[in-house]
Amino acid sequence: MADQQWRAIIDTGFNGDVELPESLQTHLDGECVGRVSSLLAAGQRIEEDVYLVDFPFDGQMQTVQATFVSSEEILIGTHLLRRYRLQVDFSEKSLSLERA
Repeated sequence: MADQQWRAIIDTGFNGDVELPESLQTHLDGECVGRVSSLLAAGQRIEEDVYLVDFPFDGQMQTVQATFVSSEEILIGTHLLRRYRLQVDFSEKSLSLERA
C-alpha cells in the first residue's frame, strides 16, 4: 500500500485533515483521540471517531487527524492544506497546489 498512489478529492468545505475509506483503517494503525461533530452540506449533523494516523502527503509522512467512512473516496480537507496555496483555473480545467 505504501508504494501505491491514490486519487483524492480536495474538499474545500471540509475543514479537517483527511477522510479515509474504512478499508484502509486496519492498514494505518491509528490511535483514536476522540470524537468530532460535523455539520454536512445538507444540514445533517454527524458524530465520528477521530484517529491520529501517519499519512503520506507531498512526498513526506505527516501525522494527521482522520475519520473513516464507508465510501472508497479519500477527501483532503483545508486543515491539511493550511500551509499550501491552492489555485483552480476553471477555464483551463487545471489545479495547482504548492507550499506557501
